[in-house]
Amino acid sequence: MEGNAVLYFFYVFGIFSKGLTLFIQTQHTVVGKMGDEVILNCQIMKSKDVQQVTWQKTLPEGETNVGSNHKHFGQTVNSPFRGKVEFEDVGLLNTSIVIRNVTELDEGCYRCLFNIYPDPAVIGTTCLQLYELHEPVLHVRESNSSEELVVSCSATGRPACTVTLNVSRQDLHLSPNNTVSVSNTNGTVTVTTTAVLSGVRRHGAQVGCAVRVLSAPQRNVFVTIPDVKPEKSASAHRESSWIIGLVVGMVIVCCLVPVFIFVLLKQKKLNRKKTPQKSAQDIHENKTPLMIKVNELRQRWSGTKPENSTTKKPTSSAKRLF
Repeated sequence: MEGNAVLYFFYVFGIFSKGLTLFIQTQHTVVGKMGDEVILNCQIMKSKDVQQVTWQKTLPEGETNVGSNHKHFGQTVNSPFRGKVEFEDVGLLNTSIVIRNVTELDEGCYRCLFNIYPDPAVIGTTCLQLYELHEPVLHVRESNSSEELVVSCSATGRPACTVTLNVSRQDLHLSPNNTVSVSNTNGTVTVTTTAVLSGVRRHGAQVGCAVRVLSAPQRNVFVTIPDVKPEKSASAHRESSWIIGLVVGMVIVCCLVPVFIFVLLKQKKLNRKKTPQKSAQDIHENKTPLMIKVNELRQRWSGTKPENSTTKKPTSSAKRLF
């Protein structure tokens, strides 16, 4: 049984009978984990002739008998507690009952009645309080500062648990905790505690989370943060970014300029091919009659043939001109 019962303190009942004092030692409050089994115990401190021990559960409407252990007739568990409650000890001076798979319905106070012959019955009371605690979850994430981390731990339990953050090194600092509680529909409460851890970039550290509910055993989880080299300052980071941007821009320009020149030359070459060239015949046809005659005369004087063999001989008027 893991943490089946936790003793707050012993509770002693006393009764005076025929000048003698009878004491019952029992646990005032027993804390049990939901789903486990718990043991409730009562013990008479002096030897007496106990005829029967009866266990009762206290309800709002009164007490109900759970079971009894008689000196001659033995142990009896009443319905509806059969299969749920068992007697652990066979003795009458020291009696214990075991409640298995405890639930919310099993919470409450129980009475142990010692019937002593010929004295009146002696009664002791012990109360059962249950808790529920799930495994805590510890998270560590980056913050806006290069020298800080955000640490948060969440735990769900019933009743609300206490969540505490801690670090393994005294030279590290945890900011004041911020705790938020959220009630769930099943009766449990989720508690989240968040803090900022400073100086972790310069030192490796172990961050811990301790969770406690009632007087149950404390649960702990740990996360080890590795050493991280100091980051560049903000100004150095901006300067390096500017230099990288300048280099990238120059590379882009150097790549685009040759491409632009190549495209421009190719386009100019295509435009030249599309422009129509005038033929010699077109040029000859565009000459005036006077220019044609002048050209023929020049060619004749120079001893060369005219450009066009079909050209007519110069008229007499042209001869007279020259």
